[in-house]
Amino acid sequence: MTMLRKASLTALAAGLLSGTPALSQDPSMTSPAATAPAGQDLSAYPLIAREALFGNPTRASAQISPDGAYLTWLAPRDGVLNIWLAPADDPDQARAITGSTDRPIRQYFWAPDGKSVLYVQDKGGDENFLLYGVNVETGAETTLTPFEDTRVQIIGASTTIKDAILVSLNNRDPRFHDVYRLDLGSGELTKLIENEGYAGFMADDNLDVRVALRPNQTGGMDVFKVEDNVIAPEPFSSTDMEDSLTTSPAGFTTDGKTMYWYDSRGRNTAALVAMDVATGETRVIAEDERADIGGSIRDQDTGEIEAYSVDYLKTEWTATDPDIKAALDFLDANLEGQYGIQSRTDDDRKWIVGNDPVVEPSAAYLYDRDAGTLTRLYVGRPELEDAPLQPMHTLELTSRDGLTLPSYLTLPPGSDSDADGVPDSPVPMVLLVHGGPWARDGYGYNATHQWLANRGYAVMSVNFRGSTGFGKNFINASNLEWSKKMHDDLIDAVEWAVNEGIAPRDQVAIMGGSYGGYATLVGLTFTPETFACGVDIVGPSNLETLLSTIPPYWAPLISQFHDRMGNPNTEEGLALIKEASPLYKADRITKPLLIGQGANDPRVNQAESDQIVAAMEERGIPVTYVVYPDEGHGFAKPTNNIAFNAVTENFLAACLGGRAEAIGDTLGASTAEIVTGAEFVEGLEAQPGG
Repeated sequence: MTMLRKASLTALAAGLLSGTPALSQDPSMTSPAATAPAGQDLSAYPLIAREALFGNPTRASAQISPDGAYLTWLAPRDGVLNIWLAPADDPDQARAITGSTDRPIRQYFWAPDGKSVLYVQDKGGDENFLLYGVNVETGAETTLTPFEDTRVQIIGASTTIKDAILVSLNNRDPRFHDVYRLDLGSGELTKLIENEGYAGFMADDNLDVRVALRPNQTGGMDVFKVEDNVIAPEPFSSTDMEDSLTTSPAGFTTDGKTMYWYDSRGRNTAALVAMDVATGETRVIAEDERADIGGSIRDQDTGEIEAYSVDYLKTEWTATDPDIKAALDFLDANLEGQYGIQSRTDDDRKWIVGNDPVVEPSAAYLYDRDAGTLTRLYVGRPELEDAPLQPMHTLELTSRDGLTLPSYLTLPPGSDSDADGVPDSPVPMVLLVHGGPWARDGYGYNATHQWLANRGYAVMSVNFRGSTGFGKNFINASNLEWSKKMHDDLIDAVEWAVNEGIAPRDQVAIMGGSYGGYATLVGLTFTPETFACGVDIVGPSNLETLLSTIPPYWAPLISQFHDRMGNPNTEEGLALIKEASPLYKADRITKPLLIGQGANDPRVNQAESDQIVAAMEERGIPVTYVVYPDEGHGFAKPTNNIAFNAVTENFLAACLGGRAEAIGDTLGASTAEIVTGAEFVEGLEAQPGG
């Protein structure tokens, strides 16, 4: 990545991935319950087919080779996302260079020497990602980390040493990632550091490991110098828990003399800081009182900062280099909405730019900085070009104890005649809760927002306390507040929506994945009268069992989870996490609940969903439960994602009265197993296994 965003080593990432008939006005496409909610007339706005929103994009993730000779992107091959390669001067001559037939390839990058394209892939969603390389000239594919039950991490690449990269592997001990130098030509792996408890490493442009990070007793990180692959016995810098999610090293200049940090020590929001390696002296390059510095653009040759971003309600870039400022000004003048640099040539004269207009499908452009031209390469989902996509409104809500909650709202088409962000009359609403919880919602095209708005619902996403990007005080306000103040923020957002005339009090659903699934279960157990129904996707029901089954490679970070959630090894901590666990309050559920789970989920094991379903069935409480045997933490395969969304929208139609595309044959095309509760969703009983 060249528009770099800060990524904390301790973040509990919970990402879900997002041609075909796009629109349907055929009444046969709607279920019997799929009429517009009371007071709404959606007849002028065609139903957007789930396939158009959640199926494979036509193309995605464009990149340019280091020398500018080739373009690559992801596109379907026999229905599965693969990597395609084309001459930069003739994109129509593209050919697939990978042949995945099952799971989509979602992450890839060019090798520094431009001789191969590298990608990572797991099996069945188990998150044991291996690294593969495809030789551009010969087409030969090699498994570069040929191990079982192993997860690769990329530590560093170089602008000057182009035939090697640094990776870390946990094939010796699943808890710890050892550091290796990988020769991209021969595939030889040379171990540099055997890890006995460190959470991460950082290297310089010479591919020398310079920094090691290890959790400390205060809940933060100790930062150690590394010389000749030997880790110093004492740290040269440290954080405590207060700064642990907002302070981290962020790389070196090419000469290795300057080390960059995202640093919140002595302030609330993370600043971008440059440290002189020899003297330890620091200087602040940029800071913003609203939000953390979120990313940077760096000189391809020197590694020096050329621009930085702040992502508060929207992403804002500020250039410190005149040439980069001119380039960003050009993009501002020629693109609508948000944009980001996806790839750059080594000479930095050509960029691949992704553009998100929000109310139109995203597109990729080739920006020739010398010629001053911006050439559109493709539209990712052309089937959405005439779809009634809706604007996203930015909000600053206030919690009951005075915190500002940056939030986003999308309204159904035709509901807001004066475009003031408030519907002409209240409409049913879905509160969509993000995962993490140490993550955030952001501004831009959101397939789930567009889908639910098209079905007749207002959709609200709230950055509740604990969300990242808004300073350490906002994160730390969530410590030991699972099911408490974190949930209060969501309730406060619902109260605001009701009071502002966004939604009727009795027509609000809650939905989310990972932490958002947990929040859904909390919503239906702790505040059972607030929500009309809930959709839980891979959400934990019991924090004690969640913490006891986390992936082994998170072992170095477990103390931070205990500090922020509750320590099950202490009497007080165990009582705290049991009190915050929806499983023990399953008897309070009175509203409809839909649960989706991947059987191979390494973060939130299937048992988390199994046990709350069992508790509900034991008490005679209705629940609909769908399991995918070939998925993990979320649904990567479009057929599975579409199938679950088919169930979801018909579930919501019965609960909130919105419209829905009939389930049809979507479940038959997926691996969905309906464990229980088919009778509670229109059309589900008629499905295989229903």
